[in-house]
Amino acid sequence: MLRIGLTGGIASGKSTVERLFAAHDVPIIDSDVIAREVVASGTPGLAQVRARFGDEVLLADGSLDRRALRRLVFADPAARRDLEAIVHPLIRSGMAERSAAVGGPYQINVIPLLVEGGRRATLDRVLVVDCPEALQIERVMQRDQVTEAEARAILAAQVSRSERLAAADDVIVNDGDAAALQAQVDALHAKYLHLAVYGRKEPATE
Repeated sequence: MLRIGLTGGIASGKSTVERLFAAHDVPIIDSDVIAREVVASGTPGLAQVRARFGDEVLLADGSLDRRALRRLVFADPAARRDLEAIVHPLIRSGMAERSAAVGGPYQINVIPLLVEGGRRATLDRVLVVDCPEALQIERVMQRDQVTEAEARAILAAQVSRSERLAAADDVIVNDGDAAALQAQVDALHAKYLHLAVYGRKEPATE
């Protein structure tokens, strides 16, 4: 089974690309979905988070108060490392279990922090969704209703565009219309099916 890691900066279009691959009936394993599942009410993950951070990160119904937890770990690097030590192994285990269950010739593993988290070893290829930084800033401002300064601060907190591209085996450039994006996904879908069948060798070019 060929495992493709899909990543990209904020507002690059990862979710749109994910949906286009899903339309080809490609299994999608989203790390953000798994991350929510492993700290859902009643899970061992939530119990570990509560033991480390206390009831202040819980809502009245006992579920995780994600906003409170984000505020806490954003202000305290040591707390963030502790949280990562709890949830990252659970996420990796959950993704591995989901991967084995869904099968398929190839899978898309959506991992926003793939480059930052050093997840390359678990994947066969890395697909980066890319667009110019100016376009990212414009999209973030429109989507999240934030100022340009706030949008730039969000981008600055992520790994740089150049680092992300350096980790890529394949790149989708999302700076055009829907048809252009669809064409790139269709071409990669054909390529990945070929690689899955022929032992991960690149298809011959004319």
